[in-house]
Amino acid sequence: MIIQTSLPGQPHFVIEQTDHARSCGQLARAFGNGDFSPPVPRELVIYVVEHHDEGWAAVDGLREQSPITGLPHHLTQTPLPYLLQTSQGSPDFNEKQHPFCGLLSSMHTYGLFNGRYQLSDFIFINKIPAAQKTAADQMLAAELARQARLKAALAADPAAQPWIADEALFANYKLLQFFDTLGLYFHTTCAAERAPAVFRKVPDGRGNDHTVTITPQPDGTYQLVPWVFNNDSLEFFVEGRYLAPQPAGTDFQRIFAETPKERQTYRLTADRGPRSAVGGRQSTNEVDA
Repeated sequence: MIIQTSLPGQPHFVIEQTDHARSCGQLARAFGNGDFSPPVPRELVIYVVEHHDEGWAAVDGLREQSPITGLPHHLTQTPLPYLLQTSQGSPDFNEKQHPFCGLLSSMHTYGLFNGRYQLSDFIFINKIPAAQKTAADQMLAAELARQARLKAALAADPAAQPWIADEALFANYKLLQFFDTLGLYFHTTCAAERAPAVFRKVPDGRGNDHTVTITPQPDGTYQLVPWVFNNDSLEFFVEGRYLAPQPAGTDFQRIFAETPKERQTYRLTADRGPRSAVGGRQSTNEVDA
């Protein structure tokens, strides 16, 4: 799950990974304008974005409490055996929809362990303890074999052949990373702690990559430059539960089940002229997770 930061004494907003993915899908559906082309094949790319964390459903369904935080395991603190399960499970799920969905989902899995194919400086595979690294290496080798198999299947389909050309395939991969990390920008951090941030190598569908900047505004909206969506503003949401840490021995599954889901809604806007500093924050961060 994703455990959003909170101010001292406040509960955390806890988001299941599938709800995070559905929120990212709202971004994917709105992507595209006169400067940025929608992805091709659009509906298959959107499907992967909406389901890129589907392998987490079984793990999140355990409602397991972290002995460290008293909340569910946060995304980056999840025990490795669970991570390996989710990493294989998401491509398994997406492949059932279409070989292209399985391919893009498998690339997402491989990229998360390997610096998002050079989009990130964080190489997770290098952080795994030696005692557990063999299992991770085996999972990643299986994903590379899956990618080769699915590429061969798609190459046999004349309609799909353009989708697996290197430039086109990696453009869609980079879009998936953009939607994922833009969602994580909101989902991992509470409103009071969100600062300006950048998203690098966002493709425009015309052979060019762009650096997209997000800046919180005094009115609670978030300005995105350059603007990549199909209207002058975009409102999207995610569902989650507000939960406080619980002591060990608590019936956490019951608390989780009895806590209703609520929505957080975010509004993105296009550039409205000269920018002003927000809350005194001057630094710009690159988003990753």
